[in-house]
Amino acid sequence: MSKRALITGITGQDGSYLAEHLLSQGYQVWGLIRGQANPRKTRVSRLASELEFVDGDLMDQASLVSAVDTVQPDEVYNLGAISFVPMSWQQAELVTEVNGTGVLRVLEAIRMVSGLSMSRTASPNGQIRFYQASSSEMFGKAAETPQRETTLFHPRSPYGAAKAYGHYITRNYRESFGMYAVSGMLFNHESPRRGQEFVTRKISLAVARIKLGLQPDLALGNLDAVRDWGYAGDYVRAMHLMLQQDEPDDYVIGTGQMHSVRDAVQIAFDHVGLDWRDKVVIDPALVRPAEVEVLCADSVRARRLLDWTPEVDFPELMRMMVDSDLEHVARENEYGHLLLAANW
Repeated sequence: MSKRALITGITGQDGSYLAEHLLSQGYQVWGLIRGQANPRKTRVSRLASELEFVDGDLMDQASLVSAVDTVQPDEVYNLGAISFVPMSWQQAELVTEVNGTGVLRVLEAIRMVSGLSMSRTASPNGQIRFYQASSSEMFGKAAETPQRETTLFHPRSPYGAAKAYGHYITRNYRESFGMYAVSGMLFNHESPRRGQEFVTRKISLAVARIKLGLQPDLALGNLDAVRDWGYAGDYVRAMHLMLQQDEPDDYVIGTGQMHSVRDAVQIAFDHVGLDWRDKVVIDPALVRPAEVEVLCADSVRARRLLDWTPEVDFPELMRMMVDSDLEHVARENEYGHLLLAANW
C-alpha cells in the first residue's frame, strides 16, 4: 500500500516541487488549502488529477485536526508560511501567528490524532512523521561561517524569530512526546516558480523584460548581501530523505557556495548579452532594516547521513530562471497584443 503525505503550502514553490517528487515515489499526496478558491491552486493544476485537497488553515486548530484525521497521513510536511522576509516587518504579528504558532498547531493536530501524551511516548515506527521547514534566516547575524546544526541562532527579522520558535517547538515535541519530528534548516532555494517579490526572481524577470524592451531598468537594494542559493527541486529531495531515516534529527541543507546579489545580477544580464551596470539602479528603500550579510551552509551531515547532494549550481540556476522568464514574458506580451487587437 502506498504512503500518504499531507503537504501544507502545496501551492507554493517548495510545495509544488515536493508534490511532484512524492508522486514520482508512488505516494498518495494531499494538499492543505485554505478554501477551494485558493488563487495559487493553478501552480499545481498540472498535477490536479493526481492530487487530493483538504481544507485547513494554519491559524485554525480545529481545521488542522480535521485535516490530519481525514487524510490519516504517514508523513506531514509543513511548508505553509508567509515566506517573504521583508513583509515580516510590516506584518510581524501575522507572520508570527502563521510561521511560529502555526507550527505548534500542526504538531498539536498530529499529537491529538495520534493520541500521544507525555506519559505514553510512541515508537518512531508506525506513527505520523513530521517535517518542519526551518530557515537559514534563524542564524541571522551568524556566530560562525559556515553555519551548521550547532550554530547559535541570532535572527534579524520577525520572520527569522518566528521560524526559530517553530524549530524549537518541533524539537520540543520530539523530546516530550517521542514524535518523529524533524526540521530542515534550508538555505535560500530558488526556481522559475519563485514568487516575483524574491530578489532572484525579481532579477530574472526584469532581465527578460529589459531584453524584450518592456522595462528600462532594475531597482535593487544591497548588492553586497551574500547568500547560499540552491535549486528548490534539489532541496525537496532532502526533505523527503529526512523522514526516511531510522531516527529523527535536524539537518542543514545548502550548497556551501556563497554568491552576492551582484553575482546574480551579472550572471543573469550576461546570459542575455547585456551589461548590468547600464541597467541596475540602487534604491535605498529596498535595503532591509537589519541586514543579514553572510549566510553559508555547512551541510556535511546531510551529505553523509542522508546521501544528499545538490545537482544544480548557481549559475545554471540563474540561467534557468532567465530562460523561463524570457518565455513567460514573451508569451504574456503576445497574449496582451492579441487581446488588444481583438478589442479593436
